[in-house]
Amino acid sequence: MTDYAEEQKNELEAIESIYPDSFTVLSEDPISFTITVTSDAGENGETVEATLKFTYVEKYPDEPPLWEVHSQENLENNDMDDVLTLLQQQAEENLGMVMIFTLVTAVQEKLNEIVDLMKNRREEEKRRKEKEAEEAEKVAFQGTVVTIENFLAWKAKFELEVAEIRRKKQKEEEQSGKAKLTGKQLFETDRNLDTSDIQFLEDAGNNVEVDESLFQDIEDLDLEDDDPDFDPLEMGSDED
Repeated sequence: MTDYAEEQKNELEAIESIYPDSFTVLSEDPISFTITVTSDAGENGETVEATLKFTYVEKYPDEPPLWEVHSQENLENNDMDDVLTLLQQQAEENLGMVMIFTLVTAVQEKLNEIVDLMKNRREEEKRRKEKEAEEAEKVAFQGTVVTIENFLAWKAKFELEVAEIRRKKQKEEEQSGKAKLTGKQLFETDRNLDTSDIQFLEDAGNNVEVDESLFQDIEDLDLEDDDPDFDPLEMGSDED
């Protein structure tokens, strides 16, 4: 017949000697105690920690002890779930044998794995942010992709803006009384423009100087006319 109380007492003494700084007895009936488990330090000195609470049941170790995570540091919810799942698995594999040391050792290894995962998580987060920054820079560099639809929309908007600018400019000129006239409007306004050059020559008399180098030699021109009395110099001096 198994003496459960004796086995529990012996294990408790062994556990206290193995974990003197992290072992704490909470009660003696039923026997309940905590063991604080801390991971090894990670690359940047970070650690995770879990304080496990165990309570012996009457027929322990033929039946598993009760356990819970009494407190924790730097563990996420999914990490806590992994620890509890691990405890359940290890307890089922070690039924019939005292198992607290085995359970605590398994959790210790799990916490070390979590610290390593934290490094991977940071690296993945860094890569994700870098990728997002690259995508944002690429979008900013490429600008808006031109399609037929957005080009036509831009063209219509541009034409409206140009028309509005012209309308405002014309209105300003009309208000200032300085509207520019076209050549036809100038001619219709002043009928003397067609004879102004001739009048200028008559008024100047023989004082008009002409730079002959600006004109071809009259003899080099290929002029064909049947009239032997044709004089090109008299062109333009005839009046209607």
